[in-house]
Amino acid sequence: MRVKAFAVRNLKELFRDPLTLFFGLAFPLVLLLLMNLIQRNVPVHVFELNTLAPGIALFGLTFMALFSGMLLARDRSSAFLSRLAASPMTAADFLLGYLLPLLPMAVGQSVICLGAAVALGLPLSWKLPAAVLSLIPSALLFIALGLLCGTLLSDKQVGGICGALLTNVTAWLAGIWFDLSLVGGAFQKVAYALPFVHGADAAKAALAGDWAALPGHLLWVSIWAAVTMTAAAALFRWKMVEH
Repeated sequence: MRVKAFAVRNLKELFRDPLTLFFGLAFPLVLLLLMNLIQRNVPVHVFELNTLAPGIALFGLTFMALFSGMLLARDRSSAFLSRLAASPMTAADFLLGYLLPLLPMAVGQSVICLGAAVALGLPLSWKLPAAVLSLIPSALLFIALGLLCGTLLSDKQVGGICGALLTNVTAWLAGIWFDLSLVGGAFQKVAYALPFVHGADAAKAALAGDWAALPGHLLWVSIWAAVTMTAAAALFRWKMVEH
């Protein structure tokens, strides 16, 4: 009940900034539309919907890091968490309270993005729900990254790292705009050591029905998500004790 009450409060806080929410939900759709328009006007296959849409859906999840990080950082700066530290809530309760409102939002964003791709010409298929489900580990990863940053940084710093840096890193290292094999070398090796391209490849594999490739990508993203969430929980617990 404590977690539920805290999650409801956080959901209300998220909807108090509708402009940020609208930007986070609408910006990926704008990118999808623009890339699709470019594809229709060039003679080569660059931004095919079956590969572009899963990548854009992953890109949209980066805003979950911004939302979770800003929410936690603002609570820290306002001393709200210091007051709640006197309650029976544990660090896990707090993090679950931030996670629970954002996870359905992340799933909804993926559904909206892939639904928009269907409206633009992506074939309607039973594989679409599988693609949405394959993005859940990536959603957990980005929420965990936001919570980690929100635990350590101010809201302005979170805005810079999760809003600008993380979105650009994800866009370039997830292979959203181009095939990473075209660059190759150290760039490709670094990209595949990180979880972002695996998140995009998992969604692409699910949409293509390539079930053999799916577990490996999902495992890598899940490991990163688990490690990041564990680090966020440990640091958050330390911060609670410190204050």
